[in-house]
Amino acid sequence: MATISPDETRTSRVVRTIRDRIEARTLTPGARLPSIRAMAEASGVARSTVVDAYDRLAAEGMIRSRPGSGFYVAAPLAPLALGRIAPVSEREVDPLWMLRQSLGEQRHDPMPGCGWLPDDWLAGDALRKAMRGAARGGGDGALSGYASPLGSLPLRALLARRMADQGIDAGPDRILLTDSGTHALDLVCRFLLQPGDTVIVDDPCYFNFLALLRAHRATVIGVPMTSTGPDVTAFAAAAATHRPRFYLTNSGVHNPTGATLGAPTAHRLLKIAETHDMVIVEDDIFVDFEHAPAPRLAAFDGLDRTIRIGSFSKSLSAAVRCGHIAARPDWIEGLADLRIATSVAGSPLAADLLHAVLTDGSYRRHVEGVRTRLARATARVVTRLRAVGVEPWIEPAVGIFLWARLPDGVDAVDLARRAVAQGIVLAPGPVFSTGGGWRDHMRFNVARSDDDRLSDILRQAGSDQTPGL
Repeated sequence: MATISPDETRTSRVVRTIRDRIEARTLTPGARLPSIRAMAEASGVARSTVVDAYDRLAAEGMIRSRPGSGFYVAAPLAPLALGRIAPVSEREVDPLWMLRQSLGEQRHDPMPGCGWLPDDWLAGDALRKAMRGAARGGGDGALSGYASPLGSLPLRALLARRMADQGIDAGPDRILLTDSGTHALDLVCRFLLQPGDTVIVDDPCYFNFLALLRAHRATVIGVPMTSTGPDVTAFAAAAATHRPRFYLTNSGVHNPTGATLGAPTAHRLLKIAETHDMVIVEDDIFVDFEHAPAPRLAAFDGLDRTIRIGSFSKSLSAAVRCGHIAARPDWIEGLADLRIATSVAGSPLAADLLHAVLTDGSYRRHVEGVRTRLARATARVVTRLRAVGVEPWIEPAVGIFLWARLPDGVDAVDLARRAVAQGIVLAPGPVFSTGGGWRDHMRFNVARSDDDRLSDILRQAGSDQTPGL
């Protein structure tokens, strides 16, 4: 958070507060500012101070007065500044703080808060074999040429067969290859959103959803998550009130909770989406951690108003940047045009490597082994967490994550800051929440949380809240 200078006047502080909100897109052009009285009460200053602050902002062209109505944001949106320039450890604990911590250089440090498997859990040998094969292949263009607009046909055909096993009917012409799952979501946002459009997400949800939607200047509405999907009553109310452009979710294996969408919930969500002409964007990058496919909105809907996103960065390797989008043919055409306009084409080499690994039998054996390791790790980590007073929200059947409640009185953000100072990366609940909630929860990566150092810092946090210990 920004540091308050002791020499800063009350007027300057009010000006800075409003300017920060405009730059962060909390206040967008046309938004009504609090009344002078409300702003004075919220800021703990005199009304005359707010009058001076509003006059200064109006002189700068940031806001304008509408007689009899109040003050409104007038400034055009400047180029997006996703984060303040400050040492990462001093920045506000938000989704970008979380990503920077996870992607830092100190990869040897404990990282129970990061979102991917350790290197030695991934399919390095299979990738090295595929790379040797690609190098021997020579003149097929994978090492030197551009990909076609939709990407490698053999890989798209393979993905279509894999989706059919999950009950999703998507031929190769309904699949577009992208540089990653995040790139796929970025293209979908470009395709569907205008600044100020509303998007519904689960609360909690994957923190990079929030960062990316902020970059697209969307208004984000959170709906409480349950063990079988979003709270349907709250979802229906949000859809009716806010008229969202789309709903963004992980349905198969939810991030961060590990919950799985129930079939009755899926049917009710699709009916609400149809009633309010809402698109559903289903991020499905954890599908291969399932033993059997859970219900999918894309399967029930037939990719009519549902867009399905996937990649193999979590199950195979984050270094092979190749994601995909499955959607209606007319939407795929529009998305392909956007892909060409913004990045020309994808990597045929990445597509060939992915196709080789997926078809030689090694990937199937690899994911079977990972599922077994994750099940064992989950059982161990649940036992460790409970021993130090941390209780899982649910015990997920599959996946990487445990969403867990901290001991009474322990603040997740404060704990995450203390842990970083000790070289431990944690994922505090508020970075997953539209409103900064879940301050008593953490997300734990079970493949990285069977660690004495983590247990020690959690035990200490709990004992600090217990009188006499």
